Amino acid sequence: MSLDNEQNVISAEDAKKAEELKAEANEHFKKQDFLESIRLYTEAINTNPTVAVYYGNRSIAHLKVECFGYALADASKAIELDKSYVKGYYRKAMAYMSLGKFKQALKTFEAVIKARPNDKDAKAKYTECNKICNKLAFEKAIAVDDLKKSVAETINFEGMVIEDDYKGPALENGKVTEKFMKDLISTFKEQGKLHRRFAYQMLLDVKQYLMSQPSLVDIKVPDDEKFTICGDIHGQFYDLLNIFELNGLPSETNPYLFNGDFVDRGSFSVECIFTLFGFKLLYPNHFFMSRGNHESQTMNQMYGFEGEVKEKFSSQMSNLFTEVFNWLPLAHCINQRVLVMHGGLFSKDDVTLDALREIDRNRQPPEDGLMCELLWSDPMPDKDRAQSKRGVGVQFGPDVTEKFCQLNKLDYIVRSHEVKDDGYEVAHNGKCITVFSAPNYCDQMGNKGAFITLNGKDMKPKFTMYSAVPHPDVKPMTYASQFFSSLM
Repeated sequence: MSLDNEQNVISAEDAKKAEELKAEANEHFKKQDFLESIRLYTEAINTNPTVAVYYGNRSIAHLKVECFGYALADASKAIELDKSYVKGYYRKAMAYMSLGKFKQALKTFEAVIKARPNDKDAKAKYTECNKICNKLAFEKAIAVDDLKKSVAETINFEGMVIEDDYKGPALENGKVTEKFMKDLISTFKEQGKLHRRFAYQMLLDVKQYLMSQPSLVDIKVPDDEKFTICGDIHGQFYDLLNIFELNGLPSETNPYLFNGDFVDRGSFSVECIFTLFGFKLLYPNHFFMSRGNHESQTMNQMYGFEGEVKEKFSSQMSNLFTEVFNWLPLAHCINQRVLVMHGGLFSKDDVTLDALREIDRNRQPPEDGLMCELLWSDPMPDKDRAQSKRGVGVQFGPDVTEKFCQLNKLDYIVRSHEVKDDGYEVAHNGKCITVFSAPNYCDQMGNKGAFITLNGKDMKPKFTMYSAVPHPDVKPMTYASQFFSSLM
């Protein structure tokens, strides 16, 4: 049916019903119930598919739940229906920005300016986006000129003076100790700072260790021991402390795996990452960290971590974090029975664990391939595969998970990457588990957080749910790109 024919058959009753659905969806959006607003906008669209605003509104709701691919499609459809719908261009640009496609975002704003040359807001956003593109081009040129010289090689932390009035935690003979970690947590809890000398030393030591690790790390959990898996924490430091309060501090008898997205969005990402890296250095064989899609330069530039590191330390340290994140393992296999990765499975069958071990991970995440999909993919209830709702990676069904587990002799997979109301979700006939550990994500989603505990003998997952705890009055996204924050 053509669009013209669709327009001709929309009854007054359907048009009225669609408007009512949109109004109801708007109320849920205001309450930050984004999933319900998406459902209602979809009903409105199904009732009357000719109104650009419905697609535009659903686009911003998709952006809120990080479905960037869907957001881009909706914004594009809104513009197709109404080329004068300026919000559609903004949301299309936002989706491009979220996907790291800055040049396409810039072209989108060029179209707005061409259509509405007197729109001051559009000009301002075009200017800001252009600055980001120029900055990225400059950084790329510098990287080529320097032949990608390592930032780590330029740092002399021993020459950094520790001031007499510094009262914070100190490494003991250059090493992380249990006392240091307790002092560090106490200092961070009171919003104190770690001295830059110790911060740089920890980062260099972590990088050196991670470089020795494979892309897929094998973990052995004895029969009678507990093992804990946590999902995204996204800079929510006080909720991280709550996990340790509920489940105990990491130790050789209380091992943990944190499954990516340690930073961004939450405004205590620096505190989170140094706490986690500290435990990694203290218990290298009993504390594990997987890379998430947010442990990347583009995400850190937009969602706040880069700005936070610059504010609390320096640009040089931000660049060093990029190098360290490149060496984080991409997946962990527990007792040869459970595979844990941040995102999910793959666009092709016959992917083996050995293939994952062979991934060259020391780089920024590519836009396709095994590394990309490990970081970005999502499960879906339907069989087979589908285009990613995020615009990166794939969606994979229960049959894909079943085949993968059979091929690699796995009981199930654990992944993170998605907000869940209860902090976790068991899908694909029990073979695909999502765990998300940032409660009330971004201070607005209202979800619980959760972590998984299992023992080495039966490997059966047990779930602990918890609510968000209070934190100092520093809002999420405080350090994010102004351009990005303004569009959210």
